Amino acid sequence: MALVLDFLIQGVQMALVLLLAPLLTGLVRKVKARLLRRQGASVLQPYRDLLRLARKEVVLAENASWLFRGAPYLIFAATWVAAALVPTFATRLAFSWSADLIALIALLGSARFLLALAGMDVGTSFGGIGSSREVMIASLAEPAMLLIVFTLALLAGATQLSSIAAYVASPELGLRVSLGLALVALVIVAIAENARIPVDNPATHLELTMVHEAMVLEYSGRHLALIELAAALKLFLYVSLIACVFVPWGLAIDEARPMAYVMGALAFGAKLVASGLLLALFETAIAKMRVFRVPEFLGAALMLGLLATLLLFVSRGL
Repeated sequence: MALVLDFLIQGVQMALVLLLAPLLTGLVRKVKARLLRRQGASVLQPYRDLLRLARKEVVLAENASWLFRGAPYLIFAATWVAAALVPTFATRLAFSWSADLIALIALLGSARFLLALAGMDVGTSFGGIGSSREVMIASLAEPAMLLIVFTLALLAGATQLSSIAAYVASPELGLRVSLGLALVALVIVAIAENARIPVDNPATHLELTMVHEAMVLEYSGRHLALIELAAALKLFLYVSLIACVFVPWGLAIDEARPMAYVMGALAFGAKLVASGLLLALFETAIAKMRVFRVPEFLGAALMLGLLATLLLFVSRGL
């Protein structure tokens, strides 16, 4: 009976991730519109867009290969699995043993690799530009992400998200400068990985600024719906990761009582709304930077991650 309950709770986690990801995107768009003194679309508009795309016919280029057809399904599957592994309202879920930070980076890297290949498959100039920029961003974001993982692993003694969340929530942590540096670095990486302002503008279709949109211009119908849903899941993943690792309060840790899960879900909802508001405020207050300045932006995350790791080594030696 306990095993069935564990799998049921894990299923709720996977469904919750899939259902709330478009809502987070809609919330960010709505808040940005209100900050710009516009009415804006409803927060439920991303759901309508996905349903509309799913009902449309798929149009494929004549020279599109099997990779172009199969990439949206693989990208969606890898991103959904990665997002479902991050604890949202509870840590001790059925698949929490596999919620490892290095595994998450590998899943996201696989999805990025497939998207870059699909962008170049048809042979359009836009797809090639977007893929080259995506790989350039990834070459700087992934080392920064690994340094963040090393910092958290040195602190908690593990790379498993449940162990890290339990350690951060414990009173023995204290004030850690390394943790603050890792948080800033992770925020920078999350902005770059999700192609948000100032790295990219997700609402534009100008060839001089496109990164993510350039790679998916040739997609349509259900293929485009899967890619858009995967992009929403990726944003949700990073918000959940920041909430789990750096703001684990309210998370049901080693709890089996139903009330603990309810309180964890309510706390996660509050964190989700706060993250959406802060992201919209940040994107409204800052302008998009030139593509050639993106390495400097991600270089700051790389240096912050390196500094956080070095500080931990120095503090242990004292």
